[in-house]
Amino acid sequence: MPLDHLPPESRPREKLLARGPAALADAELLALLLRSGIKGKPVLQMAQQLLDEFGGWAGLLNTEAKDLARIKGLGPAKRAEIAAVLEIARRSLNQQLARRPVFESPESVKQFLQLQLAALDHEVFALLLLDAQHRLIAMEELFHGTLTQTSVYPREVVKRALAHGAAAVILAHNHPSGVAEPSRADESLTQALRSALALVDVRVLDHLVVSQGSAVSMAERGLM
Repeated sequence: MPLDHLPPESRPREKLLARGPAALADAELLALLLRSGIKGKPVLQMAQQLLDEFGGWAGLLNTEAKDLARIKGLGPAKRAEIAAVLEIARRSLNQQLARRPVFESPESVKQFLQLQLAALDHEVFALLLLDAQHRLIAMEELFHGTLTQTSVYPREVVKRALAHGAAAVILAHNHPSGVAEPSRADESLTQALRSALALVDVRVLDHLVVSQGSAVSMAERGLM
């Protein structure tokens, strides 16, 4: 049903203003962002289709703008708005991690890395560089492709840590297969990087493996 056919108190905008955003269903929140549907497909139906197609909010926010183009009626303006929401979420989490020690909000670290890495269709090794209070200085993507102990060069990781004056780091990489389970190779790589960084007095706090919908901490698994 088109939004203007709904009773005023059931329309997403009016409901949000009267009862707050938590009162809205997922499709209603997305419908506010989309604003309009297409002929034969009201905006609430389009919003639900998007959520179903990409696996809910987590999948949608991890989707690149070009992938949204396959949804009929989702033109450049609407794709840009969804991509903007994703970037707002990234920057918000970045600011949170820069203000306080990362171990105070481990879930924010996981969410931040999922937003950065989970949607990629190739494997990426990234480094979260932290200051002496374990607040985020920067994130860098260092290596791309199939990641092994021989393709992730410890000297390059050490160089980046020193360049930023980092006191500690969090290692991260994604699994495009969708299964965020650390492998034996991941464990070996972690130990090699810990040894190299220890020589310059930089601690490795964790190594996270990211996929769409999940992120696994090797420290929490006792694998470090």
